[in-house]
Amino acid sequence: MKLFCDLHIHSALSPCGDMDMTPNNIVNMALLKGLDAIAITDHNAVANIPAVTECASKTPLIVIPGMELETSEEAHFICLFPDFPAAQQFHQWLSGHFLPVDNRPEIFGEQVIFNAQDEIVGHEPHLLVTAASCSVYEAAPLVCSLGGVIYPAHVDKESYSVISNLGFVPPDLGFQTVELSRRADPAQTLARFAHLAPYRMITASDAHYLWDIYEQECCLELPERSKEAILHYLKGMD
Repeated sequence: MKLFCDLHIHSALSPCGDMDMTPNNIVNMALLKGLDAIAITDHNAVANIPAVTECASKTPLIVIPGMELETSEEAHFICLFPDFPAAQQFHQWLSGHFLPVDNRPEIFGEQVIFNAQDEIVGHEPHLLVTAASCSVYEAAPLVCSLGGVIYPAHVDKESYSVISNLGFVPPDLGFQTVELSRRADPAQTLARFAHLAPYRMITASDAHYLWDIYEQECCLELPERSKEAILHYLKGMD
């Protein structure tokens, strides 16, 4: 069956995310746009996942706990998890690798934590848009051990992508999927980077504003409508 997904969405917890990226607004916009599944992937953070999940709990929308991880290679990776406790465990480990840099909201933007009623219940003091001190070679095995999947984000971009910083996708980390930026053409990307041929290529919105959330633009052919089927597909296990 066809599932329409957007697996790279930021909430207002990301300092670059608009303040309108609240749990209810994200869920309702995704439903209006006909999506079956979304992933909340804030920069190096997971605190708004419970509120988004609660907002979607009485709807058909699948919410996958996630994170956009920035490693010491200064490359971004999408990490998706089977449940929030797994995402929280990874975040707890990652926080031990944060550099001691406080957020300055007047420069970088607010880092807001919401409840399911879109009420502000806290702010993240640590600046989230900095590279952690851990390598992807440390992070990737842990994500997988927690039942999650990790893959390079927006590989076609000229900054913060594994190709722009390392020159290639590391073949020894077991990646099965790579993400292209929202307007990338897979055929053109493959013509530029022939070494991507073995990977499954998906696109995602990387939405920081409500209007950027995908419509029915990324379609996965899956055996069933479930979070587990999505994760299996991204792991190359179908």
